[in-house]
Amino acid sequence: MVGSVTAVSSNGEYSFTKPNRESVTLLAGLGVEGDVHAGVTVKHRSRIAQDPTQPNLRQVHLVQEELFAEVGAAGFEVAPGDLGENITTRGIDLLGLPAGTLLRIGDEAVLEVTGLRNPCRQIDNFSDGLLKQVVGRDEAGNIVRKAGIMSIVKEGGVVRPGDVVQADLPSGPHRPLERV
Repeated sequence: MVGSVTAVSSNGEYSFTKPNRESVTLLAGLGVEGDVHAGVTVKHRSRIAQDPTQPNLRQVHLVQEELFAEVGAAGFEVAPGDLGENITTRGIDLLGLPAGTLLRIGDEAVLEVTGLRNPCRQIDNFSDGLLKQVVGRDEAGNIVRKAGIMSIVKEGGVVRPGDVVQADLPSGPHRPLERV
């Protein structure tokens, strides 16, 4: 599977949205350089409250740009960085990737997919009713999360809009993504 980066975003302060940048630098084992969520242990406030010593499986947040068109059809205006993601992609089914997939981005960076983002009520603070658009249920009643995936940085590097994203699936039986 191959796609591309359409935007990169980071923020050194806690806020729901992240401003777009010309590039971001991924640091192995940490996340996005200068981003508030970078670190070896958890940085998301809800995770810190549970156990601040947990490993940070949410170093880099990716969202597929196709989601913006989907929620746009329901009347919501969402742009890259608005959902707090670090990397916005196009042309690759992020939500369909199995856990452990390696995402090779640009010339050097490699991310390992750890799971699905678990959307919170802050999404409704950004745009009332949007949470129901990014979390729903399938025909069997299973919860479906569409607000992107989380990953850790295996190999660092600079990521820019226009970079190619190559998904290398893990060998063996594939494990579907679960919330992290």
